[in-house]
Amino acid sequence: MEQKKTKILVCDDSSLIRKQLKDLLVTMDCEVFEAANGRIVVEVFKEVKPDVVFMDIVMPEVDGLEALKNIKMYDKEAKVVMLSSVGTSAKLVQALKNGAMDFIQKPYTTEQIEKIVADVRHLVPII
Repeated sequence: MEQKKTKILVCDDSSLIRKQLKDLLVTMDCEVFEAANGRIVVEVFKEVKPDVVFMDIVMPEVDGLEALKNIKMYDKEAKVVMLSSVGTSAKLVQALKNGAMDFIQKPYTTEQIEKIVADVRHLVPII
């Protein structure tokens, strides 16, 4: 039986960071979707129902914390990993309180991303 690909949604206002993360995730046999900000990410989440979301905290329009709350209101089981630059530790605590499963400090390492994908694959039932 073929395992379904892990669906991952990457949300960052930097197209370069989205591309780098997408390229890395594709090598891990993931199906990757993108959103450029916290307003769009909620719509894309509802549409594709990803296994996990990697989301930047600091974004224009709607920031990652607000988007996290909106995603969690829609699906309280959603798995969201916050990505953050240095100096946002108070926001990281808030993100965890709001239901983020984890956070990664930028610049992230390949190992950090691989570990989260592996963890999510253990949590997601194989259909």
